Amino acid sequence: MIWQQIYDPFGNMFISTALAAIPVVVMLGALGFFHIKAHIAAGMGLIAALLVAVFAYGMPAEMAGRAAMLGGFTGLLPIGWIVLNIIFLHQLTEQNGSFKVLQDSLSGITEDRRIQLLLIAFCFGAFFEGAAGFGTPVAVTAAILIGLGFSPLAASGLSLIANTAPVAFGALGTPVITLAQVHGYDLHAVTAMIGRQLPFFSLLVPFWLIWAFAGFKGMKEIWPAILVTGLSFAIPQFLVANFMGPELVDIIAAIVSMVSLVLFLRVWQPKKVWTSPAMRGKDISASEAKPAQPVVRHSKEALVAAWTPWLILSVFVFVWGLPPVKAWLNGLFAPKFPIEGLHNMIMKMPPVVTTPHPEGAVYTLNLLSATGSGILLAAIVSALVMKYNPVAIVRTFFKTLWMVRYSLLTIVLMLALGTLTRFSGTDTTLGLAFANTGVLYPFFGTLMGWIGVALTGSDTASNVLFGGMQKVAADQLGLSPNLMGAANSSGGVMGKMIDAQSIVVASTATRWFNHEGDILRYVFFHSIALACLVGVFVTMQAYVWPFTLMVVR
Repeated sequence: MIWQQIYDPFGNMFISTALAAIPVVVMLGALGFFHIKAHIAAGMGLIAALLVAVFAYGMPAEMAGRAAMLGGFTGLLPIGWIVLNIIFLHQLTEQNGSFKVLQDSLSGITEDRRIQLLLIAFCFGAFFEGAAGFGTPVAVTAAILIGLGFSPLAASGLSLIANTAPVAFGALGTPVITLAQVHGYDLHAVTAMIGRQLPFFSLLVPFWLIWAFAGFKGMKEIWPAILVTGLSFAIPQFLVANFMGPELVDIIAAIVSMVSLVLFLRVWQPKKVWTSPAMRGKDISASEAKPAQPVVRHSKEALVAAWTPWLILSVFVFVWGLPPVKAWLNGLFAPKFPIEGLHNMIMKMPPVVTTPHPEGAVYTLNLLSATGSGILLAAIVSALVMKYNPVAIVRTFFKTLWMVRYSLLTIVLMLALGTLTRFSGTDTTLGLAFANTGVLYPFFGTLMGWIGVALTGSDTASNVLFGGMQKVAADQLGLSPNLMGAANSSGGVMGKMIDAQSIVVASTATRWFNHEGDILRYVFFHSIALACLVGVFVTMQAYVWPFTLMVVR
């Protein structure tokens, strides 16, 4: 039986929107305000989503269950698979002492915690976002920061804040490419439009990151380094997006930014060195600037050995992200499993799409091409280079699996919730509430992208979900479809720091289990504030000269 999605089941958009929001409110409320453990909060949100889908939206119960099951599988692969294997690599490097040497080498570049954040959370994280995406940058940078001695909240929250501006071009441009392919946007035009929005925020985010960590005074003390970091990322981001394409935007910008900052530090150092790894006013009061401490020096051989696992990881992640490699690996093994009773059994309806069309529900077991598999191979190769024996490698892997078991369960439940809201149409109801805002649509349409990422955990998924609606609304209001398609992606990146999946990845990477609510409360203000700033900027592009000159028609 074919089931048609209904976006206003009660004939009253206010009531329908309030009901559609219940699962999100239940999960985030349980997590952020009642301090309930993440996997329990996710389970509560999933139960609420099932009840709303079946009893309020009329979705057949069997379909709802199958949609949740599909989401659970997606939570395990690719997301959970990435988390498990990056923590596995981190465990290996910790156990043999090489991670301590890496920490000392980073301190050798700079002892200042603020500049370490710029190098690791922003630059290094942007590289991994560009190469792999899907949680990899937060997992890697949070693990490194916690190893450097940053407090769990600082390592988690600041990694999430830093992982914003690069997200639209993550995983070799996957969100933009998907937006163009699924909804018929011109790829070059929408890429260029995003490349005229995000560079302003690529310049802003490093300042925002250090302000969040060290306060305004601490940020002002290193403003030259922040400016170099932001400009050297924003300029390549603009140029590559406008003149090359979406695939290498983040990778090129991240490398240029990292090299520029390291070279700049050879001729400039802050007058006061901030050595505390805790955030001002958030963890301990000892986050005042302190005199520099002696740097531990290691031999060249020890430094090479310490950095080798992370260089191996970078190579594997980059190679695994290349489309020809993915295609080849998928050709070897990537069976597809249409979900019986769900695949093509749900019709997505106008105004989300111009004409009704069935919603596909196919799970692809792309184990070989999954980024997590590349990370696993990198970890195994690194373990052999570090002279681990096979028994120790296997023992460490299963020790890691036990360590992250609740985090994997949380990711499964949260992806089940997100997938169910997509198939039931409740997330579309929330999007339509934003779409009915008339002249203010450029602002609220941007927030639609934000809520899409917050719900699904993916800028790609948000573009699939709302990209068509943005196009239809823009045409009706006389706006540029490319402007609003880009706004969906650019606004969405600011939702990345509050999506439950990313928060669980961060808490797992820092081993700060059962503190997901603390992380959510910390990053929420930063997320909504930055999303609103993107919305204001898009509104100016829509109506205010000379910003209108930037719009790609």
